Amino acid sequence: MGQEIAADHFRAEERALFDQRLAEETALLRSALASGSFSSSGFVAGCELEAWLIDRNLFPAPNNEAFLAHLDHPLVVPELSRFNVELNSTPQALHGNALLRMESELEQTWRYCMKKAHDLDNALILIGILPTVREQDLCLANISPLNRFSALNTEVIKLRGGRPIQINISGEEQLALSQMDVMLEAAATSFQVHLQIPVEKAVRYYNASLMLCAPLVAATANSPFLFQHTLWEETRIPLFEQAVNLGEQATERVTFGSGYLESSVWECFEENLKMYEALLPIQFDTPPAHFDHLRLHNGTIWRWSRPLIGFDNAGQPHVRIEQRVMAAGPSILDQIASTAFYYGAVHYLAEQIRPPETDLLFSAARANFYRAAQYGLEAKLDWPGEQHMVNAASLILDELLPIADYGLTMLGIDRDSRRRYLNIVEARVKSRQTGAAWQRAYLNSHDHNFFDLTAKYLENQRSGAPVHEWDI
Repeated sequence: MGQEIAADHFRAEERALFDQRLAEETALLRSALASGSFSSSGFVAGCELEAWLIDRNLFPAPNNEAFLAHLDHPLVVPELSRFNVELNSTPQALHGNALLRMESELEQTWRYCMKKAHDLDNALILIGILPTVREQDLCLANISPLNRFSALNTEVIKLRGGRPIQINISGEEQLALSQMDVMLEAAATSFQVHLQIPVEKAVRYYNASLMLCAPLVAATANSPFLFQHTLWEETRIPLFEQAVNLGEQATERVTFGSGYLESSVWECFEENLKMYEALLPIQFDTPPAHFDHLRLHNGTIWRWSRPLIGFDNAGQPHVRIEQRVMAAGPSILDQIASTAFYYGAVHYLAEQIRPPETDLLFSAARANFYRAAQYGLEAKLDWPGEQHMVNAASLILDELLPIADYGLTMLGIDRDSRRRYLNIVEARVKSRQTGAAWQRAYLNSHDHNFFDLTAKYLENQRSGAPVHEWDI
């Protein structure tokens, strides 16, 4: 979905040809994975961070064209709406001080973006859902002027038979609305973490990533409000799932998935082929071994944790896991700390002799995820070795942080990095002050003023301090 396309509408013959190419590439992928063509090296880290442009009144500023032209930075690209952009990192071999290098690069890119936004009388804010966003902001007039976004909207509505998209979220309050386009998706911004892995270990890392979705979203929740309604701790989860829903007869495009992998990462791509109609049937004049049709199709199926196919500088294909459950913000330091927690925990779990997913049903991992999104650190989670449901905060503090430390040690991450980042996650969880918890507490203490909340959040974010240190 990061690639621009040449058209924003498609003919029947284009769809048929795309389906044919997709089937060819899916079959080729199976044989390539089995034959040893994919990279067995790793581990390599990367991330994508979505951000909002806002004006001096703290409303979304639909200005990303001018901003990106003024910025002229290869790692910053447009997103679905004119008030969103995405900051990317360069891949880092995951050992030594790799996490410090990731933090430094992301911090520099973010600071540069803020400076350039200020030149245009805008600001940049990292948050799961902007507290001041209004329904009227999420309209087609504010869609980014790229064919891929226009085509996505057209195809989603077409596959829905012209029926409006329905949003219905029940939390502390209830929110129900309908809209005739996909722009509600633009209200949800995330921090997506990538981990390239040896191909022979892809099954184990994918399954471990699914297990970790719940504790990760509990520890990083940062989206408690939408349109001034108090909903889930991570309202971004149900919002995104419903914003691109194709209706009752279609397989969900935003999903936790249908099960653990059994023997090969190819199982996800086989499911893509069999269960999902192509949203963007673009034709690529490239060899099947480039997997361009397969990769584009996979990019329009938003599993919360999903496998990706990529290529290294020498042209060898590799597999990486994209972990998508974390919200943008509250600070760069918080985000890299959460990344360290994920990398360490997933490495430890995936490298165990007995697969830990053997002792946690997929249905339990999925139920954990939605409970964590709704209740955050207070969610009750099922976990291997626990006789009863365990509090998410206790699970993180008592079990997952120690194994994350061990996993980072196994990866060769230096001690200073391990202490720097895992101590931040520990302090956040002990204080119970995630981004979502801080937002709710601040709002309750300041007359429920969403503009004061946004202004104070932005001030704290600019300070660089982790969220557990933010005053109410």
